[in-house]
Amino acid sequence: MSTTRHIKNNQKPEAVLFDLDGTLLDTAPDFHWVINQLLKAHNLPEQPYTELRKQVSNGANAMLKTAFKLPDGHTQLPYLNQQMLELYAQHLAVDSLLFPGMQSLLSTLEDKQIPWGIVTNKPVRFTTPILAALQLDLRSSCTICPEHVSKTKPDPESLLLACQQLKATPQNCIYIGDHIRDIDAGNRAQMFTIGALYGYINELENPRDWQANEYVEQADQILSVIDAHF
Repeated sequence: MSTTRHIKNNQKPEAVLFDLDGTLLDTAPDFHWVINQLLKAHNLPEQPYTELRKQVSNGANAMLKTAFKLPDGHTQLPYLNQQMLELYAQHLAVDSLLFPGMQSLLSTLEDKQIPWGIVTNKPVRFTTPILAALQLDLRSSCTICPEHVSKTKPDPESLLLACQQLKATPQNCIYIGDHIRDIDAGNRAQMFTIGALYGYINELENPRDWQANEYVEQADQILSVIDAHF
């Protein structure tokens, strides 16, 4: 558990913030399609979905290293990375969608007039069109991408910027993520953190060591965690 203390005060949180890939949105199906297109172009066998899914939150290079079986620093990675991102830009929201239970959660937050937003390490050129395609761009009260800050997660700068934009106190806000860098950033910002165990987690990781305040197995459990602590 995080060392940050949160005592139920019968007041609703000032904001709920989400990581994007693997927390708010299930984007792995589109990444899987893109990676397999690259593999086929290089006359290599396709990558199983279950193996690639575990690497999505680790970024493009992690997916490429897994799919192409390349070591760190391989000279082919920059070229493959460029190819992958160009292809992904054309296939952003074909099969990506909100995780089960997330639509209801967002609607409930909106009904309770609790602003929600997104803090992601996904660049603007991908984040903006995918949110627009899923009709989430106008619903999100703030969307913070790497271009908006000097240091990305696990640095807390992007989370603190989101709070600044929302005029919210970080200690009264919630951050939800499926990677240790998300929980590190949230804890460093003194937010209440929730680990999304339904996300893109490698079997070598132990999320219970991340020191989140709480963990959820499914998105539809998030509201009950919020109600229990705020």
